[in-house]
Amino acid sequence: MGDIIGFDGIGNDRHQCQAVSLEDTEVCEVPFAQLEELASRLPPLQHNLHRLLSREISRDENLLLVVGSMGAQERIAAFLLNLSQRYQQRGYSSKEFVLRLTRSDIGSYLGMKLETVSRLLSRFQSKGLINIDKSVIRLVDLQALKAMIGEHEQVRS
Repeated sequence: MGDIIGFDGIGNDRHQCQAVSLEDTEVCEVPFAQLEELASRLPPLQHNLHRLLSREISRDENLLLVVGSMGAQERIAAFLLNLSQRYQQRGYSSKEFVLRLTRSDIGSYLGMKLETVSRLLSRFQSKGLINIDKSVIRLVDLQALKAMIGEHEQVRS
């Protein structure tokens, strides 16, 4: 299962989010009124819809936690661990994947400057925590990355 976007428009029929595909992507548009009507007739679908909504709320809360309460190093570690977990949930390697976002995009997402993102990724690599080869990133020491986020360790996708 991939990402689901658009839940932000349920309350006021206006979407605040945007999505840009970083690779080949399949999109399935489901009008919410139809989904809601179908979910009212199929309790298992309604249950899964509630789980998805809950997951999106948790993801938003965790992003606020990351940006609001963590230092730059912790934010990068949390970001990499979040990506790792998301790849694992989709059946891919949790330790090696293509980093599709530019450093500038990562900085924008985490509320950091491009230079800070680049410096910290280089520092993580020099410490042996990660290995970056072009756009392929390998998480070498997951435990050390988890230790970096300390009391924020419950940050999940």
